Amino acid sequence: MICCGLLTSGKVPVPLKSVEVELEVRDHVATVVSTLNYENKEDKPLEAVFVFPMPGDAAVCHFSATIGQTQIVAEVKEKQKAREEYDDALSSGQQAFLLEESDQSPDIFSLSVGSLPPGESASIRLEYVTELAVQADEGLRFILPAVLNPRYHPQGSAGGIESNCPLDPLEYLNTEQSQATVKLAAGHKFDRDVELLIYYKDAHQPTAVVEAGQTSAKSGTLMGDPVVMLSLYPEFPQAVMSSLASCGEFVFLLDRSGSMQRDRIKSARDTLLLLLKSLPMGCFFNIYSFGSSHEHIFPKSVEYSQETMEEALKKVGEMEANLGGTEILRPLKDIYSHACIPNQPRQLFVFTDGAVGNTKEVINLVKKNSGSHRCFSFGIGEGASSALINGLAKEGGGHAQFITGTDRMQPKVMQSLRFALQPAVVDISVKWDLPKEVSVSVLSPPITSLFQGQRSLIYAQLTGQSPEAAEGSVTVKYSLAGHPSQNKLHFSLKPAEDSGLMVHRLAARTLIRSLEMEEMERRGQPDEGVEKKVVELSVQSGVSSTFTAFIAVNKGNGETIQGPLIFRWANF
Repeated sequence: MICCGLLTSGKVPVPLKSVEVELEVRDHVATVVSTLNYENKEDKPLEAVFVFPMPGDAAVCHFSATIGQTQIVAEVKEKQKAREEYDDALSSGQQAFLLEESDQSPDIFSLSVGSLPPGESASIRLEYVTELAVQADEGLRFILPAVLNPRYHPQGSAGGIESNCPLDPLEYLNTEQSQATVKLAAGHKFDRDVELLIYYKDAHQPTAVVEAGQTSAKSGTLMGDPVVMLSLYPEFPQAVMSSLASCGEFVFLLDRSGSMQRDRIKSARDTLLLLLKSLPMGCFFNIYSFGSSHEHIFPKSVEYSQETMEEALKKVGEMEANLGGTEILRPLKDIYSHACIPNQPRQLFVFTDGAVGNTKEVINLVKKNSGSHRCFSFGIGEGASSALINGLAKEGGGHAQFITGTDRMQPKVMQSLRFALQPAVVDISVKWDLPKEVSVSVLSPPITSLFQGQRSLIYAQLTGQSPEAAEGSVTVKYSLAGHPSQNKLHFSLKPAEDSGLMVHRLAARTLIRSLEMEEMERRGQPDEGVEKKVVELSVQSGVSSTFTAFIAVNKGNGETIQGPLIFRWANF
């Protein structure tokens, strides 16, 4: 990953002047505020474009720029209108800033900074909220790109924090040890991503957070009504779990493109080898690998035995990242073209760094075939695409893992295998029990998969006035291996204090993503109604989408910036 910064006329990266990042965690949600400070050291006005990653499910909800003493807060507008406004501002000599999401991948953003005068400094502030994934060891994982410098403020019942980088000692902020702060140790060189693992006491406790609506928003709208975020942890009956049979067809898909060279291909091989040695006897398996072309070890899936395992181990051990580009669609289509083996549920395991340009198309293909298999994904190496890895698992009814080294690899691998051996949970339904004055509109897509002890999130809009001290409940019913089961959660309808609008923004992001996926599935037959709904929701909530962008123009005192505009391109 290239460090961010301006590029000189000689194509030499110039570091940002300074970067500040604050991270606040409440329950399973992180609020991240990044401030990027830089100055134009060229002798002419500058336009710079920064391309940088964000978590694929992040809700980008604030973007502002400060030039001198002037602060400009960006607005969310329809993307084409925002681009035209940006171009018009540049052509008239005004300063302008444009933040937009990639059309192909929701975890890539570009920030255009236009008409910055020579010697002028600018400060860019970005804010987003994102859900934190639960790891195999029950820690919550947060990744920060190497260029950023965090100050950390967890809230809740904190149990501890770990990092792949040196930290100052953890400081608790109250006697209940429910709030704590930690900083990176002095002298950190930012030569790698910063990974933080947060451990809560009672991490698997189901929770509900009700957030009051925005007072300035109209009742009956998403932002005007209260929104509830439910964190559910299904616990399956032990008698059912202990009697489950171990079978299945395991199809492994290994990325051998050029971007997987060195440590990444070794990490992918080690992960796959561990899985191969752990499969149950009598199951079926095959191994595909891909780059610009794709290969398979066996013409079709074979029964797992000592002989076939040893043959596969030998061939996997010889695999290198030497197949060129990252053409993942073709091998996926090849795999889906083979009929499933009767009474052997297909489980697809994908190992990749996610360096593809058609993320949404790949995820859509997996979703279309989700009825015939489950997809378990492994993001290999630092900077692996969270949008692709999480998207494959979410739409494929599986589970996602991120492998950044040998640390904690074994429990992650074994957890995914354990989930794959668990029969699919079917007939999932969610029933709400609320006061008669309150109605509910579920904003999340239907739950399609459940795993023992893994979190499922549900966002819902609550309309109507609830009595004081009112309570509600939600019941999740499902069937596992023919055994009906249910889990119930009671919760207070009283809004949480000081939660801001983080739940509303994540709920808006969830609904926006569902609508965007619906539009993607139309394949060349766009529905203007869906796009219009996404734009309206994005503008109303202040959360970015595929069809919108943040635009800020500094109209100042009306003076134009003199001189030809220099264009510079840089990556985060």
